[in-house]
Amino acid sequence: MSARLLDPSALADDFRAEIRAEVAALPEPLTLTGFRVEGDGPTQTYAEYTRRGCEKVGIRFDQRVLPAGEVERAVHEAGSDPSVHGIFLYYPIMGLAQDRWLRELVDPRKDVEGLHSFWSRCLYENRRYIDTEHTKRAVLPCTPLAVLKLIEQAGVSEIGAAEPLAGLKACVFNRSEIVGQPLAAMMANDGAEVTSFDVDGPLAYVPSQGKGSYEVRPTSLDRATALAEADVVVTGVPSREFPLVRAAEIKPGATCINFSTLKNYDDDIVDAAGVFVPRIGPMTVTMALRNAVRLYRNWHS
Repeated sequence: MSARLLDPSALADDFRAEIRAEVAALPEPLTLTGFRVEGDGPTQTYAEYTRRGCEKVGIRFDQRVLPAGEVERAVHEAGSDPSVHGIFLYYPIMGLAQDRWLRELVDPRKDVEGLHSFWSRCLYENRRYIDTEHTKRAVLPCTPLAVLKLIEQAGVSEIGAAEPLAGLKACVFNRSEIVGQPLAAMMANDGAEVTSFDVDGPLAYVPSQGKGSYEVRPTSLDRATALAEADVVVTGVPSREFPLVRAAEIKPGATCINFSTLKNYDDDIVDAAGVFVPRIGPMTVTMALRNAVRLYRNWHS
């Protein structure tokens, strides 16, 4: 078997075409403001990707490079500025605990990353809309959303179904509150049985039996068993000490996706996987821009 390599740039292009048309139809120009601090190479690169993405869809990108101590005030000001329609924070800014606080300072109506606790509650409670009429869709965190869209593109989900991942088993190596945890929850809410691994051990994310949200349960499932059973494997481990996932470990034909900046799969993974996605970067920015349009429509309709 030779895996089909899925290029996130090609899928991002398709979404950007849709976003460009939606932005052009809005009654005013859309402005996205990004905040970062000097001296961090990865955040500078991410901000540049955002600038390019905005340029391609007709969104104005206002990048502000500030001392860490000035970001809080600037975020407050952007939240009350009607000319700013979306806010993007490039972490790290002040450190883990302080950055968690900064996320809460972003007005959820302008949170294109979908990381504010308002949106987290929607996700973890499986609330797909924020109004009783079901006209305003909730925003999802952009990186996990990018992974779901790539899984859909891989052809393993049932598009349009109430639970498009029903019957599938998944294995996620990362349980950060930014990506891995919301991703496992989103997949379970879509019907998948998910085994989530991090340094504290495995947890099982189990789909709801009704219309509610998923459940989290302890599990004794080990890496070998989880990988051998998984139809979808997603990795995002930012450590060179992580034992690379090898072809011999996975279920033949599995969809394998890496969102870490580091290599998480052995080169031989293409000999066993059905679809392999070695990076997701272009899709993450594109999903943030998609969120920006959704937020504008939710509060300016």
